[in-house]
Amino acid sequence: MTEKTAQDVTPSAAPAFKSTGRYSALRLLREALSGHRNWTRAWRKAEPRSEYEVVIIGGGGHGLATAYYLANHFGITNVAVIEKGPIGLGNVGRNTTIIRSTYYTPENIRFYDFSLKLWEGLEQELNFNAMVSQRGCVYTYHTDGQRDAMTCRANDMRLVGADCVELDRAALKSLIPAIALDNGRFPIMGAFMQPRGGTVRHDAVAWGYARGASEAGVDIIEHCEVTGVRQQGGRVTGVETTRGFIGAGTVCLAVAGHSSHVAAMAGIRLPIESHALQAFVSEAIKPFLDVVLMFGAGHYYVSQSDKGGMVFGGNIDRHNTYAQRGTQWVAQEVAAEGVALLPALANLRILRQWGGVMDMTMDGSPIISRLPVDGLVMNGGWCYGGFKAIPAGGYTTAHLIAHGESHPLTTHMDLARFAEGRTVDEPGTGPFPWAH
Repeated sequence: MTEKTAQDVTPSAAPAFKSTGRYSALRLLREALSGHRNWTRAWRKAEPRSEYEVVIIGGGGHGLATAYYLANHFGITNVAVIEKGPIGLGNVGRNTTIIRSTYYTPENIRFYDFSLKLWEGLEQELNFNAMVSQRGCVYTYHTDGQRDAMTCRANDMRLVGADCVELDRAALKSLIPAIALDNGRFPIMGAFMQPRGGTVRHDAVAWGYARGASEAGVDIIEHCEVTGVRQQGGRVTGVETTRGFIGAGTVCLAVAGHSSHVAAMAGIRLPIESHALQAFVSEAIKPFLDVVLMFGAGHYYVSQSDKGGMVFGGNIDRHNTYAQRGTQWVAQEVAAEGVALLPALANLRILRQWGGVMDMTMDGSPIISRLPVDGLVMNGGWCYGGFKAIPAGGYTTAHLIAHGESHPLTTHMDLARFAEGRTVDEPGTGPFPWAH
């Protein structure tokens, strides 16, 4: 096979696809009058073609967002997104739906605040109800040292244009009446809040980006697992899949916790470990919590969904695994921290528990970078921050593919930083993925 670049690949004709049309209240009324029999598929169920300019491995949030921005913002529509299962069943549908930009390093604050700005306009751009709810994210502090550390973080956020305000005990109690300020183990001294933080409906994000990408001409190929990465002369030429070989000028890895596994197919070893991160949802109750609440004395976060269930999570499981489930000790720790913060939670029953496979880097910061094989790029290593970064991750990865160089907001996320000693240790815990 002759060597190809992304520009050398000639687009072949995509099958005709009837547009879903714009969604609106008037459209809903019109479809209701016809008994809802005239709705079309949100995205085309594409069959793989022999070659594409860009093949994106992974049909989760970041893969679909990358395809969407490539087609709609950078003019590259000869793109395929290949997913081993159905759209929406990976990490994009297995998280606690939180969005925020409350980070420590200026580089990461800028990146995640850019993502937050994209979230704010996402529903209008996609013409899709992603249920973006900027209800605010609240972080409690319990010691003088914690207060000082959070003050430093808040000041760093303000210096780069992000929002953050301090709440004293009275303001915190007024905002969250059920909170236990004077619990015996972890008395609360106050809190910090990012008003623009909040939650988004996770599966709607996948559906919205899939619909927008498909309408622009992207092929979304489900039930197509990658089994190998073909190379020639030090350059990627395509991917082997369960549905045959697919040629490509550029291949992008966007497979979250499976990044190491897929990169190994190209002979690359990544500084990433895979761990399970559990989440839980309770039975539905009346409105109880109006914000996203984070527990400063442990690792616990909780919000209330639109259906009324309390959605919460905590630490990753410390051992390496690809299993989409967790262990009992994490469930016990999460329950204990939740009850210490909001004692009324002790009366609730847990309805569901699930896990996502997290791609944990050695410094707690993600990787959006070209890889040592020409034509191969990756978007991964998101640790706990994958969902909230979907818009910015997709946009900046599309920029990297289209222009061949990193977006200004992601120059610090290159893979070479680990070899060159330029790590961005976001939480300051050292080279221990399970600690980030």
